[in-house]
Amino acid sequence: MNRKDTKIQRQTRIRKTIATVSDRPRLSVFRSNRYCYAQIIAVDGKTVVGISEKAVANETKLSSLESAKQLGVAIAKAALEKKVKTVAFDKGRFAYHGRVKAVAEGAREGGLAF
Repeated sequence: MNRKDTKIQRQTRIRKTIATVSDRPRLSVFRSNRYCYAQIIAVDGKTVVGISEKAVANETKLSSLESAKQLGVAIAKAALEKKVKTVAFDKGRFAYHGRVKAVAEGAREGGLAF
């Protein structure tokens, strides 16, 4: 078993847990080396709203943590416009640390409950 297989197993395990215990839409976060992406996915699997860090970025230079936090605030604002107030946080295969944690904190500051 290689490293990629373990990451996919972890992602599957987390998504299965969220799907079985939650009837709320999920806030899914993906982190690449360059950008973060966040989307709110309904229970039926359709994307309600999705935003990338590229769309939120300003002309000013921000650190990766600050821009991830802005992404969280932006996804929360867009979700509240779509009448979504509570979500289940889906970190995928990533550790709840760094940019993933910053997106979650920004979403909480923006008004989402999870």
